[in-house]
Amino acid sequence: MKAGFDATGEVLLVTGGASGIGAAVAGAYAAAGGTAVVLDTAAPMPGPPSRDRVERHRVDVADRDAVFSCVADVLDRHGRIDGLIAGAAIQPRQDVAAMDPGEWRGTLAVNLDGVVWACQAVLPAMIERRSGSILVFSSGLAHAGRAQASAYAASKGALIPFARSLAAEVAEHRVRVNIVLPGVIDTPQFRMANPEGGEREHWERTTGIGAPDDVVGPLMFLLSDAATMTGSQLSRDRALSKE
Repeated sequence: MKAGFDATGEVLLVTGGASGIGAAVAGAYAAAGGTAVVLDTAAPMPGPPSRDRVERHRVDVADRDAVFSCVADVLDRHGRIDGLIAGAAIQPRQDVAAMDPGEWRGTLAVNLDGVVWACQAVLPAMIERRSGSILVFSSGLAHAGRAQASAYAASKGALIPFARSLAAEVAEHRVRVNIVLPGVIDTPQFRMANPEGGEREHWERTTGIGAPDDVVGPLMFLLSDAATMTGSQLSRDRALSKE
């Protein structure tokens, strides 16, 4: 059975959507008839509307005022936000003993605070319309940990109880909040943290390395009205063989 999703007239906000999974789902959402609004420090400065129905805004999600300002502009122009994918994250590699305090706080500011600010910004409009889907990106490292990834793992671990608590808060307003653990995906961030060699070979040998498009279908489902669950956790643990 082939899956199809219709996002005509709907609006999706994607943090960290300039590349990787965020860019893939933004493109798929636009192809399904919706408008995807990307917030990312790597996005270009605002300009004329894009023909591909993907708006790109240079926003640092750690800056609460900037996030709220961008969301207010989106609501003013489009009148609605139907979905939020909170995927912006950074992944510094450093031993705990040598970690710079600024790097620790900076990681939490993007990976944890940035999710909170985005949720705060979109929730009033979703609650008023009694409709909305929020997807929070966590990571398998939230459960397993990894050497030199303590800040990233800690921030992603904190997002799971945060999202479940938020789901309980807003369920009565028919706003859904679910957690996604995308697994090992070949994104620019993954390549930066896992250069060619031992660690990349480890992932290829154990879980396999997926592509951003591999995650699009599950995300589109969770954004759609077909997904009636909230407070759930979707884990993609292994990649299909490329052969």
